Amino acid sequence: MKIKEGVIQDATFITADPGHQRIDEPRGPEAKTRRNKEGEWAKKGGKSHYGYKLHSKMDIDYGLIREIETTPASVHDSQIDLTKPGEVTYRDRGYFGASCKGHNATMNRATRGHPLSIREKLRNKRITRKRAPGERPYAVIKNIFKSGHVKVTTTIRTHTKNIFTCFCYNLLQTKHSQSKKHNLANANIQKMKNLANKYKKEKN
Repeated sequence: MKIKEGVIQDATFITADPGHQRIDEPRGPEAKTRRNKEGEWAKKGGKSHYGYKLHSKMDIDYGLIREIETTPASVHDSQIDLTKPGEVTYRDRGYFGASCKGHNATMNRATRGHPLSIREKLRNKRITRKRAPGERPYAVIKNIFKSGHVKVTTTIRTHTKNIFTCFCYNLLQTKHSQSKKHNLANANIQKMKNLANKYKKEKN
C-alpha cells in the first residue's frame, strides 16, 4: 500500500494514574510507588494531564497508522518527527518551526509582530481539510477500544500497548475500507444496470 497523497502526524495524551505522590517528587525506577513510574505532567488548554503521549503518523490514502512513538506527556509534539524523505506531511500549528524530513505542510502560526497573511490563512484552511481524517484513529482508540488510559507503569510497556492498539485499529480500518469499496462497487453496478434498462426502454 503505497502512500501517494501524504501523511498526517499528530499526538494525543494517554493518561495514567499518578498515584499519591506530589507533582514535585521524583519519578523513575527509584520511585516509591506501585502506580506509574515514568509518566509526567503536561498542561494543555488549561487542563492538566498525567501520563504519556502517543505520537502517530497516518496515511491519507488508506487511513492506516504507519508509525508511532510513545513519550512522557511533557514531551512537546514538535520534538518528535516521524516523517520520511519524500512524504508530504500535514501537521497542525503545534509543529510550527519544527524540523521535517518530508515535504513540510505544517500550518502557519502567527507570531508577535507577524500576523498571518490572507494567503497563509487560506493555506491553513487547506491543511485543516487534509488533516481532518487524522482525528479518527484517536477517536477509535479512546472511545471504542477504551485505550486512552493505561495501568502499566513504564514508557516501554505503554508503547507496547500502543503498538497492539494501533495494530487493531489498522485491522478495523482495513475492514472498513474493504466494505466501503464493496458498497461503492455495488452502487456502480446498480447504476450501470439502471442506465442499461433506461437505454432499452428508449430504444423500444
